[in-house]
Amino acid sequence: MDSSLVVCFGEMLIDFVPTISGLSLAEAPAFKKAPGGAPANVAVGIARLGGSSAFIGKVGEDEFGYMLADILKENNVNNEGMRFDPGARTALAFVTLRSDGEREFMFYRNPSADMLLQENELDFDLIMKATIFHYGSISLITEPCKSAHIAAAKVAKDAGVVLSYDPNLRLPLWPSAESARKGILSIWDTADIIKVSEEEISFLTQGEDPYDDAVVRKLFHPNLKLLLVTEGADAGLFGTVMARIATLDARWQWGWERPYFTGLEKGVHDPERDPISGEFSGKVKGLKVEAIDTTGAGDAFVAGTLLQLASDLSLIQDEDRLRNALKFSNVCGALTVTERGAIPALPTREAVVNALLKTVA
Repeated sequence: MDSSLVVCFGEMLIDFVPTISGLSLAEAPAFKKAPGGAPANVAVGIARLGGSSAFIGKVGEDEFGYMLADILKENNVNNEGMRFDPGARTALAFVTLRSDGEREFMFYRNPSADMLLQENELDFDLIMKATIFHYGSISLITEPCKSAHIAAAKVAKDAGVVLSYDPNLRLPLWPSAESARKGILSIWDTADIIKVSEEEISFLTQGEDPYDDAVVRKLFHPNLKLLLVTEGADAGLFGTVMARIATLDARWQWGWERPYFTGLEKGVHDPERDPISGEFSGKVKGLKVEAIDTTGAGDAFVAGTLLQLASDLSLIQDEDRLRNALKFSNVCGALTVTERGAIPALPTREAVVNALLKTVA
């Protein structure tokens, strides 16, 4: 096991982003080509911050596929787990940017190469070297990629690798809303770390209030170590990411205001038997910036978080240190929205540190 390697699994594609915000796809005069795909964004985000990452996924044996492989290499991401499909194209996504920087997607996948990754093409040695194995839900939509995803996650889990899950809901890619909800939740209970947005909470709970702590509580499962809820923009300013944080050791039951221990009678905490309180919750304020394009903001937040957890998983048990780590992650997300595209906008460690220093000054 590499002491700090994060392996990201899933799709990598080309985003075509309008050069002018606030126009429909039909009205946009031109598009900027930008490499993307949430798991690949996270891998590049980690490497750009100085961490160790790898990407596993499939692209077409075409110009765009080779371009994406080169981009990973240029950004110091291990791309040995990439595969090239001679019979399918690299996925494309046209992204409309509203005037507030929020997005709408139109995908070209019929099928695209990422959907065709097979279990026998997986680099299991690379997966088992990881400290953290990170994935989304898009790779669960169709076979054979779904089976490859499940096999990869099982190998990682069996090897003691921490599983990180960002559902990254893209409803147009699923056959129906119900299939998306069912698919996303089908692997929920195996993840150690989950990052979910307020919109995804509302979707997964069929319209319940994502700001209600009782609703968020429903998304916990007994083995979940960290739940991160990211909240979005306010009045055109992207206060990314107000992370509602909570940790749950298997011995602890959810207690939003005050954690209480369930391994002993009547919730009495015995410091001799359990010296570390495994649970806390709260918010970590974000950095306010003007949003140009929100593409990749959540991925940058995840990258900043996994970078720090990969080098020190004990952060999850220490509220003060975790809060500081998430301040760093918030800035990663905030800086990403100030430029167009996902991968081109992901910040360096130097940029994040400088922004943090300015918030202190």
